[in-house]
Amino acid sequence: MSWTERLFGGLKRTSDRLGDNLSGVLTGQTRLEGATLDEIEDVLIMSDLGPAMAARIRDRLAETRFERGADIAAVKAVVADEIAAVLGPVADPLDIDAFPRPQVILVIGVNGSGKTTTIAKLAHYFQELDYGVMLAAGDTFRAAAIGQLRVWAERLGVPIVTGPEGGDAAGVVFDAVKQATATGIDVLIVDTAGRLQNKRELMDELAKIRRVLGKLNPEAPHDVVLVLDATNGQNALQQIATFKELAGVTGLIMTKLDGTARGGVLVAASEQYGLPIHAIGIGEGLEDLRPFDPRQLADAIAGNVE
Repeated sequence: MSWTERLFGGLKRTSDRLGDNLSGVLTGQTRLEGATLDEIEDVLIMSDLGPAMAARIRDRLAETRFERGADIAAVKAVVADEIAAVLGPVADPLDIDAFPRPQVILVIGVNGSGKTTTIAKLAHYFQELDYGVMLAAGDTFRAAAIGQLRVWAERLGVPIVTGPEGGDAAGVVFDAVKQATATGIDVLIVDTAGRLQNKRELMDELAKIRRVLGKLNPEAPHDVVLVLDATNGQNALQQIATFKELAGVTGLIMTKLDGTARGGVLVAASEQYGLPIHAIGIGEGLEDLRPFDPRQLADAIAGNVE
């Protein structure tokens, strides 16, 4: 199955929910009057596109003359156009351009967001681009996280640096950067703790990692990537706000878009925060994380099939 087919299939629950709700509003309507536009705006908010995006689409629909009636396909086309306009500026694949190597990518996110699996998918993606990859198990708080990352490293055939459970995450990162530098690794992907119960503790740990990295490479970390679970809907937006403050997030990866009808939250995140979105995940396989085409993704969310 091609990436396009997986993308449209993965976002079917999102597009079906939006389409069904729009049909409920538009059935029997011949013109888009104010009350109908209000209902459409409500539908767009319920589809997790966010109030700002919903208002933007409503305004665009109000300007559009539907001479032959309020056709749902035409409305979906407008929705897709506006989504594409918002996603276009933030679509930003991770490029490996650090010199000297390695490029250090800190990956953060709450436990359960798919962070560790996303790291494996990222590593696989970079391998496909012929980069040398190393992993660092910086989430020393959970033995399960260390073990899971080690299994992925073995499966991918990439080196991994680990430490004891409860050990010093900054020490693991320090060792990993030294090894990666010595062996000519292009990309070092660092897992980090995902607990938010004690924000001060997490902030202190990330700050220590940054200090250690700065001693070895003043440019590192080159990227601080937040992994978000699309099934969390609007809660994902709160996570962006929190981690942006705690960790200086530089970009986002949205996972589990295939497991929810709330894929519109990706658009809301783009509209609200404007952070680069590096990739999206639509499945469990290693191939199921890819940079996205804004137009194609917009059509998939809106169910805008030619």
